[in-house]
Amino acid sequence: MDEGSASRLPPLPAIRVFEAAARHLSFTRAAAELGMTQAAVSYQIRLLEDRVGAPLFRRLTRKVELTETGERLAPAVTEALARLAGAFAAARDDTGGMLSITSIHTFATNWLVPRLGRFQLAHPGIAVRLDTRTKLVDFTRGDSDVGIRHGLGVWPGLAAHPLMPIEYTALCSPALRDRAGGLAHPRDLLRLPLMWDGGDSYWQRWFAAAGVAVPESVSDGGLRLENQQMMGRAAQAGEGVALLNPTFFLDELAAGELVRPFPVSIRDEGSYHLVHLDSRRDVPKIAAFRDWILSELAADERQGSTAG
Repeated sequence: MDEGSASRLPPLPAIRVFEAAARHLSFTRAAAELGMTQAAVSYQIRLLEDRVGAPLFRRLTRKVELTETGERLAPAVTEALARLAGAFAAARDDTGGMLSITSIHTFATNWLVPRLGRFQLAHPGIAVRLDTRTKLVDFTRGDSDVGIRHGLGVWPGLAAHPLMPIEYTALCSPALRDRAGGLAHPRDLLRLPLMWDGGDSYWQRWFAAAGVAVPESVSDGGLRLENQQMMGRAAQAGEGVALLNPTFFLDELAAGELVRPFPVSIRDEGSYHLVHLDSRRDVPKIAAFRDWILSELAADERQGSTAG
């Protein structure tokens, strides 16, 4: 950028204030975030509006709204500041430090936690903090570096890397299968306790995919457990047949502690994704974790294909 281009930019403090005020739609909350007075925020906004030559906010009673000009400008400013932050983080060559991960509890408990030791062995300079609380994470605030989300993979401002489908199949212990006299057809499962961790329709969907007509009451009985990990342990103990994500239980399947009597599976819409700010894709600790988790999942896919 030449000197003339730089001189046409508004002052950086005014840009930062505008981004915070546009995100919060509040001068008061922007002031609290930036450690400024509300009067200082108002001054910086007026300064920026003078440079733009148009109002950016409509001042209403007890609130503000973005004008059409403000709405066009806000996403570009947010992206530019995020890219700037990412560039400085990458410039520090931050190969160490703290990697903060936010994850869906099910994925963290059943897949990520048992493998994190391997990541830390490979990257001893990176400490890991894992948060599984159910809260909406704003990655622009810097509270989390990467996250595990489920959905279609489209989140504004975030790079999303598909990890695995949200898949369910029937798994049980070999002892339960043998006590039932073998399982020759999917309808044979109706003679056994059925376990699930949520939606009443899941067994209905699984039997429909298997071509078995079942009464709606099929979901009324059985054992309801809180999560996949609990169901997997109960299935290993022979308590019943569980609808589980097979990728979460590859070791148990390989060891013969669980069996998959039928290849039928159902899927939820969307998949698990690794996400991070697109502007921070080159930060070394994020790149290291991204490469590691994709490599682990590729190994899982090979193991699953071999087991199948």
